Amino acid sequence: MSASAPERPALESSLRRAVAQEELSLHYQPVVDLATGRVRGVEALVRWSHPELGPIPPMELIPLAEGTGIIVPLGALVLRRACAQARVWRDHGHGDLSVAVNLSARQLQHEVVAQVAAALEQTGLPPRLLQLEITEAGILQNAEAIEHTLRELRKQGVRISIDDFGLGYSSLRHLRRLPIDSLKIDRSFIRDLTRDPDAAAIATTVIAMAHALSLQVVAEGVETDDQLAFLLGRGCDRAQGFLLGPPCPAEECETLFASPRRRGRPLPSR
Repeated sequence: MSASAPERPALESSLRRAVAQEELSLHYQPVVDLATGRVRGVEALVRWSHPELGPIPPMELIPLAEGTGIIVPLGALVLRRACAQARVWRDHGHGDLSVAVNLSARQLQHEVVAQVAAALEQTGLPPRLLQLEITEAGILQNAEAIEHTLRELRKQGVRISIDDFGLGYSSLRHLRRLPIDSLKIDRSFIRDLTRDPDAAAIATTVIAMAHALSLQVVAEGVETDDQLAFLLGRGCDRAQGFLLGPPCPAEECETLFASPRRRGRPLPSR
């Protein structure tokens, strides 16, 4: 983190206060169905503007929250707000739009099952429209306990996705046992698709493997037409990235839901 050691306690204190007073905001990045070009979901991404330092980059905010335990109340706040916003969009006629919320391994050890149930009950959001994402590396930290928690969450009717897939070195045996619905290919492989044969081979293999296991595949970090064309040719189900729409505040999102996305142009056919 860029903050020096003397600054860290002050930054941590500011973050605790910001979470307690619900001063953080959410942006939402569209997730596009590559068969139709339609936005079928969004990923909720937390943003924090420090009163003196200005916007704190996510690459600093999340490690700070993780390392201090603030990630637990922060995650609960993001979950409630994201579910409430998805319910608003549903009431506005976007009935099949799902919202994805990231969960850390630490959150999975702190009453997350009850938190999810409470958020769904309070907002009235149908469970099928909530997708919970956990990193592959996070699952490996305490595989058996996390598997049990994921099964309890799955019983509520929510969908579960493995984020950053390809970085955690999980075994296929363990992957087959998890109650998951989709895999998200890590952006590092998508970035190098058209210039690194190994990255292209990994992405192709993940797509084929996931489909063989009846899992949906989402590509993260799609930024170029060549990357998009590659994914379309390999039968990837969904994608997100700046080519398809950057993260934006909730009030700007509804304009993205009405038409196919690719910088305002229709997606090419497969």
